[in-house]
Amino acid sequence: MNKTEELTRLVLLRHGKSIWNKDRHFTGWTDIALSLQGEEEARKAGQQLKQAGFSFDICFCSELKRARDTLAFVQSEMNLDHLPVHHSWRLNERHYGALEGMRPWDAIRKFGIWPILKSQLHFDAKPPILMPSDPRAPVNQQRYTAIVRSQLPLTESIQQALVRVQPLWQETILPEIRQGKRLLIVSHKGLLRTLVMQLEGLTGAQAMRLSIKTGQPLCYELDSSLNPVNRYYLPG
Repeated sequence: MNKTEELTRLVLLRHGKSIWNKDRHFTGWTDIALSLQGEEEARKAGQQLKQAGFSFDICFCSELKRARDTLAFVQSEMNLDHLPVHHSWRLNERHYGALEGMRPWDAIRKFGIWPILKSQLHFDAKPPILMPSDPRAPVNQQRYTAIVRSQLPLTESIQQALVRVQPLWQETILPEIRQGKRLLIVSHKGLLRTLVMQLEGLTGAQAMRLSIKTGQPLCYELDSSLNPVNRYYLPG
């Protein structure tokens, strides 16, 4: 990298803890609120970013309440309520199929241990699929009626979540970064793994081992070729 080259900042933020994180439900696309702890994590993230001198030109966020509310707390703490925000279903968490809303032991009793473990450990493994008539299926939810039904998942591996986010990543997010804009992306553990995977050139197996902390800004400094020069969490 040329020593005079200006780096572009990108921040990835997993939403604060939700009320289901505490009880260890498979959440996926279920629209669950932040817990009180999650709200505090979101406020703290905004405070950390402000204190570290960050600002943003545009924000990207999933359609789900726990991410949207996290972003709202961050914007409020940073006095950035005016910022343009692009919400997209393509940034939603991976869909957990028939596991949505279940706790791990209940899921294991119903489906067996290996289907559950595989979907947690393997990049291309899907949770048990939902029936299309199930009310948990996105095709039956009003907020997704404008989306082509065949694009909406009934279950997803992390590999499929990677494919799902590609149009937004390639056609919208990367062009903004190439223009030097400072981006904040608020999303979910599984989906953020796919973004880190692309930024850092990781394999699927490496991506599955990534730990993405709730409510803690993961900061990248990118060169003109979008290669990460620095990667760090802001100190707590």
